[in-house]
Amino acid sequence: MTSTTRLAFAVWLGSTALLAQTTAASVQATGTASIYVQPDQAQLTVSVTTQGTTAQEAGQQNANLTVAVSQAITSVLGASGSIQTVSYSVYPRYGAGTQSSTIVGYSATNSFQVTMTDLSLIGRIIDTANQAGATTVGNLTLGLQNPTPSLQQALAAASKQALANAGAIASGLGGKTGAVISAQQSSAYTPVVALVGTAAPTTPVQTGPVSVSATVTVTVQLQ
Repeated sequence: MTSTTRLAFAVWLGSTALLAQTTAASVQATGTASIYVQPDQAQLTVSVTTQGTTAQEAGQQNANLTVAVSQAITSVLGASGSIQTVSYSVYPRYGAGTQSSTIVGYSATNSFQVTMTDLSLIGRIIDTANQAGATTVGNLTLGLQNPTPSLQQALAAASKQALANAGAIASGLGGKTGAVISAQQSSAYTPVVALVGTAAPTTPVQTGPVSVSATVTVTVQLQ
């Protein structure tokens, strides 16, 4: 056999092996799982807005009030959380009328996020911020300090469900599943938006479990 013949024979064998591999029967199935975990962290946004005849005046008043609000919150929060600025802006205020271009003053807004690990403090933090002069208090969410273990638990459950579904499909086709060819996953961690009540000595907050979900799609050999 000449070298050219050997080369052609090798290429033909390689093409045959590739064809056999790509045409191997397989089954694809998807599994989903959701678990619910009690939150161990709360976050809310506190904003302070002030006005002045000049940008400097509005900014200075805002700085003074923001310090007072943040200090009041910190006194309640203690070592159970932190405060972090998320946005700051100074912008002009215009006269009456949608087409007015006359600047009549300036407003300054400082927004910061309060994170706490002691959920029993939520109501007190809200009341303290309001009493200290905060303009708005909201966007309260309940979540997890470390969602990774819960996400992994959901992924494991979704994987088992996907393999079970693949086995059911294979059985319906008169076969059985073999080795896993591939697996794809997606997961989601959804903090809970808490409901804040009113008309109580301390603002009541209704908490609920955090949803952690996962989806896994597997492709397995069909035997």
